[in-house]
Amino acid sequence: MSALDWLNAEAFTAFGQHILWSDMLGNSIGLAALALGWRRSIWTWPAQFLSGVILVAAYASAQLGGGVGKQLLVIGVALWGWRQWQRGKQQAQDGSIAVRFATWRERGLLLAGAVLGTLAVGGLFTLYPSLSWSPWADAYIFVGTLVAMVAQARGLVEFWFAWLLVDLVGVPLAFNSGLAFSGLVYVVYFALVLWGAYDWWQRSRTSAKPALEGVPA
Repeated sequence: MSALDWLNAEAFTAFGQHILWSDMLGNSIGLAALALGWRRSIWTWPAQFLSGVILVAAYASAQLGGGVGKQLLVIGVALWGWRQWQRGKQQAQDGSIAVRFATWRERGLLLAGAVLGTLAVGGLFTLYPSLSWSPWADAYIFVGTLVAMVAQARGLVEFWFAWLLVDLVGVPLAFNSGLAFSGLVYVVYFALVLWGAYDWWQRSRTSAKPALEGVPA
């Protein structure tokens, strides 16, 4: 059995739901990555990279082209985010990554990118139904994930709200796609996102002077 076959094999069954190894492992690592993001640790990016690599197999097995594309984006943005946080532009007094709220211009750009991106990707999935059985939900999650990760790489508190909006669609889509573990983890994400948003909001009020960024929390 190849590594790909093993990843897409059933790990166990719970409450009538078949749990795949790729779904379970990828999302468990993704959950750890989100927790590291809450802690403003630079190790959030390697964890997101590894999670993306594993989840490519899970979404491919569910025939969700947007999910596969999303994970490929996660891989690419994780590398960029790692570099951004290593280079950095500012650092909090405790040596961790400094965070802030986006300016109104940045919020407008993120929102415009999310809307236009969703329309473009959703239109593509509609033209080529083989890419996804749920084109608009898939496109929404695909683009929303990219927006969230870009905001995270820039140390913006709004990154948490972007994840929250992704979760609202991601939970039902995951269950309906046979990725039960993804659905369950999204529920945990929801709680962690609320906690992380509050923590980053508090941190944004006490961030210190601009300095060199990139030291893990």
